Amino acid sequence: MPDASPHDPPRVAVLADSDTRWKWGAHTARRLVPGAAPQGYLLRGRATPTARQLAETGTGADQVREITAAGFLTELGRGTHQVLVLACVGGTVQALLHALADVWKGNDRRPVVVTGYVGVVYEKLTDGLLLRHGADVVLANSPYDLRRFRAVYEGVRADASAVTECALPFLGGERYRPPAPGTRPHRVVFAVQPSVPGSRADRSYLLERAMAHARRHPDREVIVKLRSRPGEQTTHVEELPYQRLAERAGDRRPANFSLAYGNMGEVLDTTDLLVTVSSTAALESLHRGIPTAVLTDLGIREPLGNHYFTGSGCFASWDELDAGHRPEPDPAWLADQGLAADPEAAWGPARDRLAALLDAPRPALTPYYTRRTAPGYLPGILARHDTAAPAGSHRLLRQAARATYRTAAQRIAPIIRRWGQL
Repeated sequence: MPDASPHDPPRVAVLADSDTRWKWGAHTARRLVPGAAPQGYLLRGRATPTARQLAETGTGADQVREITAAGFLTELGRGTHQVLVLACVGGTVQALLHALADVWKGNDRRPVVVTGYVGVVYEKLTDGLLLRHGADVVLANSPYDLRRFRAVYEGVRADASAVTECALPFLGGERYRPPAPGTRPHRVVFAVQPSVPGSRADRSYLLERAMAHARRHPDREVIVKLRSRPGEQTTHVEELPYQRLAERAGDRRPANFSLAYGNMGEVLDTTDLLVTVSSTAALESLHRGIPTAVLTDLGIREPLGNHYFTGSGCFASWDELDAGHRPEPDPAWLADQGLAADPEAAWGPARDRLAALLDAPRPALTPYYTRRTAPGYLPGILARHDTAAPAGSHRLLRQAARATYRTAAQRIAPIIRRWGQL
């Protein structure tokens, strides 16, 4: 590997298995390593995103290509990456951690492995966290998540030192300012989710209520923000696309009601009220100060994920929104969710940890789950993922790791430490 310039950022690879996780992974790489141009890999599978879906993430997709898990392990052997971001579902992360631990066995000159969650963590907290245990950095998107994540690890006698506070990497955009009278219509955006709610009756109900709101307020624009086109897949399976349900509405669709795709950040630029069941889009909206409503029409229930917003002050029903109610978020809740602070400054602890890791030999990857601690669980996870590295890749990976370690320790770690102090 040629010597890097003292001003070069670390080389970062991002492996993602869906459009939303690519969005999180790419933004995480750039927040963690300012100036980085992450090399992206899309894990081939059910949720591999299309070019259109990648474009909507707003991350730039020129350096992204599709790959298998085994192919990715081989690719690491050819590359010169100092940082690896695993933006995948928990089982995939666990399988890769075990494969990488085997590949890098006895070698302390390996890339730093980073993982975390795309947004709101409202289900499978313990399961998901333990599947991610073993990475060098497990990112927590808020002070609230930091406490929860550490409590889980410490509660099972697992090392919690990898848990590091940051903020959602895609927070940003201009603070909300109501439009001047006459400049544009008041815009209500209903941010839908692919799997919440799941039943046809519930999804039809929410669509009908959005259309009813448009009829009640003909001076407003009501937009249903869609996640994917029929046939496309995302992080969660969408079996009943809102597009299909809207087609059945036919002429009942009011003129000021529409369906829309697009990058969520750009949609929020002209949003005056964000409505959702439990989408992470609510956090983006709240960070900007946009009025945000978390629907209670179908109840406040764990399967819906809206229970996560308990204490936020954001709950409202369509009836209340029809009557003009605008929820007022609780400032303490916002602060605990990392939505009141400067997101750039919130990445200081993560950059500091990365710099320290790059500046010293790394210990072996040691996931909590082993064939001793979880003999009835781990083998099934590993069997579902093709992470067998082809012959010769172990040697290639170790050679690359030695070269990247020298560059990281001598040139890059001091740069990241300086960034963390800005």
